[in-house]
Amino acid sequence: MAKTRWSELSDREKTAVLTVGSVQISLLLTALADIYRRPAGEIRGNKWAWVAVSFVNFIGPISYFTFGRKR
Repeated sequence: MAKTRWSELSDREKTAVLTVGSVQISLLLTALADIYRRPAGEIRGNKWAWVAVSFVNFIGPISYFTFGRKR
């Protein structure tokens, strides 16, 4: 399958790509900020492991917010 160039995308497709990308980056930055600010005792597991997991697209930050924080 041939790669599609940015210039070949429709305006709707470009908007979708930018929206999904900005949501992904927002989740990542929010998770990283929370990991940095939260004491280690309030996080399940190793902080550095959660930092690494956070870089896995949408799954990482969502997993951290769902399973990584103690309540």
